[in-house]
Amino acid sequence: MPDEYFRDLYAHDSDPWKFATRWYEERKRALTLAALPHRRYRCAFEPGCGIGILTGELLTRCDRVIATDIAGTALRTAADRLTGQRQPGGGTVELRHWGLGDDWPATHFDLIVLSEVCYYLDDDGLRAVLDAAVAHLDPDGSLVCVHWRREVPEYLSTGDRVHALLATHPGLAAVARFRDDDFLLDVHTPAGDGRRSVAEREGLL
Repeated sequence: MPDEYFRDLYAHDSDPWKFATRWYEERKRALTLAALPHRRYRCAFEPGCGIGILTGELLTRCDRVIATDIAGTALRTAADRLTGQRQPGGGTVELRHWGLGDDWPATHFDLIVLSEVCYYLDDDGLRAVLDAAVAHLDPDGSLVCVHWRREVPEYLSTGDRVHALLATHPGLAAVARFRDDDFLLDVHTPAGDGRRSVAEREGLL
């Protein structure tokens, strides 16, 4: 989507999707955090962080979060929201002006969160993003993908289409899924023989 689309949205409303007030969004964030297979992560990457609501919750599980958006207004709101938020055991955040399609940071992550961003891409763009995510994901890392399932005329794709393409990527293996009428949540890890479930890591098997 062009930058102007998001600039117009934030010009009329500092929280156009009501991330801070809707139970739908609060519930979705709780399910997203609960689905993460590791208790703690070293470094997370969150493209499309918006005003930083999910970012703040990721900070409770991550030592470091790199959160990005293409909307400067959203990043400024996120910065105000997250300033001083760090609590004992919480992580640090770095906010960047960056969008899917730009060059990825020259680092690896053990958590990548693609939440409500991939339906702005066409199929080729999404495949390129998934390739980049796999290339920047640690061998035991987690890729979390969460998207609205209803059709939106301005979007280039749908949540169902995004997650269908995700499921076919040869470099990823599914480990968890939640689906209801409104959104899909999928957790993947790099494909390979070294994958272990939460129960296996905890010595239950």
